[in-house]
Amino acid sequence: MAVFEFEVERTVNAPIEQVFARLADIDRYGEWMPKNGSMLKSTEKTSPGEPGLGTTFLDDTTYGATPGEIVEFEPPTRLVFHWWDRTKSGKTKVEGWPGYTLTPQDAGTTLVVHDAKLLAHGMYRLAGPVFRRLAVKERTTTLEALQASFA
Repeated sequence: MAVFEFEVERTVNAPIEQVFARLADIDRYGEWMPKNGSMLKSTEKTSPGEPGLGTTFLDDTTYGATPGEIVEFEPPTRLVFHWWDRTKSGKTKVEGWPGYTLTPQDAGTTLVVHDAKLLAHGMYRLAGPVFRRLAVKERTTTLEALQASFA
């Protein structure tokens, strides 16, 4: 198993509660997530109710469908997702934990530290460095879209 971790941070021009709400609202990702430069095509919440711990979703990406769930939900400061990609026989190939730590700043802005952990299993660990590069690009693109959505 290969493990890769990294962080990306940006300051968002909005109060912490608004930033957390936008990140947690899976149903409205299509309104602010990037249309270009991202492997994410769409996200669909697959469990009922308001977003919270255990909420499930399905990402449609350029690499196929990827299920996931919210594994940490501490409004308005911490949100972590877990997603996984499996082989047709059910073995986990790659999984990730993209998380957000939010800290209020002066003048109603919010510091967003986007951390991510990526695990590549079995023979997929050989492609780990490629997965890491893709993940850093994707996470940076996501934070820049979040930042622009409040501009």
